[in-house]
Amino acid sequence: MTSVVLNDTTIPASDFQQTTVNGRRHISFQFQVEHKDYHDITTLLYKNDFDVKVPQKELSFRASIRNYSTSVTNLYEENAVGDFYLELTEKE
Repeated sequence: MTSVVLNDTTIPASDFQQTTVNGRRHISFQFQVEHKDYHDITTLLYKNDFDVKVPQKELSFRASIRNYSTSVTNLYEENAVGDFYLELTEKE
């Protein structure tokens, strides 16, 4: 498990990948969101302007969303858990 920090929110990430695309850093990862965290996470993602830190990889950069998906559209139901996928690309 890798910890990805987006604007001071720590997200436990799985399947973490790091590449360089057109000279800019690019990361992708999956994470789970429980219904109790759904509003906070989606509000964070809608900002689409992130300070990204990945302490285990010694990464720190500004990024925006390149791709995003979720397995569920309604996490407001009690005990619901959604699988999220996020790709971030470093800003110029």
